[in-house]
Amino acid sequence: MSSTTTAAPEAVRAPERERQSGPRGASGASPAFAWLLIVSGALGALASFVITIDKIRLLQDPLFSPSCNLSPVLSCGSVMKSAQASVFGFPNPVLGLLAYPVVVTVGVALLSGARFRRWFWLGLNVGTLLGAAFCMWLMTQALYEIGALCLWCCLAWAATIAMFWYTTAHNLRHGIVGAPRAVVAGVLEFHWVVPLTWCLSIVMLIATRWWDYWQTLL
Repeated sequence: MSSTTTAAPEAVRAPERERQSGPRGASGASPAFAWLLIVSGALGALASFVITIDKIRLLQDPLFSPSCNLSPVLSCGSVMKSAQASVFGFPNPVLGLLAYPVVVTVGVALLSGARFRRWFWLGLNVGTLLGAAFCMWLMTQALYEIGALCLWCCLAWAATIAMFWYTTAHNLRHGIVGAPRAVVAGVLEFHWVVPLTWCLSIVMLIATRWWDYWQTLL
């Protein structure tokens, strides 16, 4: 009798695990995570598109002033003219035009019920990590070398931070990235803490970097 009652729940749980992990180790994602990839990818693509268009216009006309040139500090034009704006020999937003639509496509596929193998999830995690690291490097250059800030760049930074962190949280949830159980539980329970703290830290750096300027606006 006890063996029957023990086997029954296990038989019920097995199909659940199969639905979660999919065939041959593939796993899907929740609609919330899929939508996050779609929205963050779309925002990153929008920012990259606008910056690319303004960069082309600036190359055509050195006197062109982008619409986000709002002040000496909030000056997209100053950022676009810098050497850091073309790290690899072409405008940085071209990378965004290639990468962010891929993220949107992955989100749409997940929303449609697609499942991906472990290597794919790890690749997405590494890709978003590299994107976030590149954004943070660009942030330090904008604040401490260029001395100006691009609002469209800030939008791309925030979008990349969100997609990286929640991809990491997804991989921890499904065991794709190994971590102690307490760490996984903490990440899933307080998933909003890291991206919120991250973005607030950037805001604080921006505030302190140009504190004298912000005071003149009050």
